[in-house]
Amino acid sequence: MPFLELFDETLDINSTESYDLSLQVCNNYLSFSILDNLRNKYVMLRSYEPEEGVSFDAGKLGEIISMDDFLMRRFRRTSIITPSPGSTLVPSPLYDESRKEDYFHFNHPDSSNEIILANELKEPDSFLIFSIPRDLHDLLGHLYPGTAPLHHLKPLFGYFSLNRRMTGQNTVNVHLERGFMTIFVYDNISLRFCNTFDYQAGSDIRYYLLYVFKLLGLKPEENLVFSGRIGKNDEMVHFLSDYLMNIKYAQPSGNFTLSYIFNETEIHKYLTLFIAAGCE
Repeated sequence: MPFLELFDETLDINSTESYDLSLQVCNNYLSFSILDNLRNKYVMLRSYEPEEGVSFDAGKLGEIISMDDFLMRRFRRTSIITPSPGSTLVPSPLYDESRKEDYFHFNHPDSSNEIILANELKEPDSFLIFSIPRDLHDLLGHLYPGTAPLHHLKPLFGYFSLNRRMTGQNTVNVHLERGFMTIFVYDNISLRFCNTFDYQAGSDIRYYLLYVFKLLGLKPEENLVFSGRIGKNDEMVHFLSDYLMNIKYAQPSGNFTLSYIFNETEIHKYLTLFIAAGCE
C-alpha cells in the first residue's frame, strides 16, 4: 500500500485535544493533516493509497482508520472531506432543504447506494448538493458522530474566492481528483464558470481546459492554477505550457503556518486538507 508520512518534531500524540484534524476520504485514498492550535501550525500529513488498479471499499477504509495511531483519538475539531464528481449548486434564495434530492437528481442519476447531502456556501451564495456512498456515510457517522461531511468543493470555493479578492486578477483554477476534475473561472468581480468533467487521460484534461479557454474568450496569459492530483512534471502540464503562459500551483494560505517538513512534497496535491479547517 503506497504510504506518505511527514511530521514536525513538535508533533505530540498525547496533545491531540489541542489539535484540529482534517480527514479526506474516498475509494482512491485516505489522507489527513493535523493543525497544532497552540502554535497555529500544521505539523503532520499522512496518506494511504491502494495498490494501482485497486480501490478502497468502506470495510478497508474502516480498517485503516481503526489501525491508525492518530485517527481514533479525540481532537479539538474534526473536518471530514468526501470528494465526489456528483454535485450541483442551487442559489440560496431558491433552496428548499426538503427538495435537495430533487435538485441533485435533476442533473445526476438516482441511486439507492448513495446519500444526498448539502453544504452551505457563502460565495457564491448557494447550497452545494452532493452525493456520498451510503456505506461510507454510515462508516463515518459511526466513527465520527456529529461531524457532517464536506464536499471537497466547499473549501475550494472559499479559498479561490478569497484569492480572487486579494489579487483582483482573472484566474482559472483547476482541481483534479482521480477520474474527474473541476474548472473554476473567476474574473475580478465574481465566479464566472464552474463545471466538473470526467476524464480518463491527460488528453481529456487538455481538451476540456482549452475548450473552456476558447468558450470564455480567455487569453493565453491568464493565470492557470492547479491543485489536487497532478504532479508538476506531468506530461500534460508540459503540453499546456506551449499554449498557456502562466501555469502555477496552489499553495495553502490562511491564518496558519506550515512546518518546513511539507517542503518535501508537492503540497498542492493536498490543498483541501490545509484549508478545510477554515471552513464555516
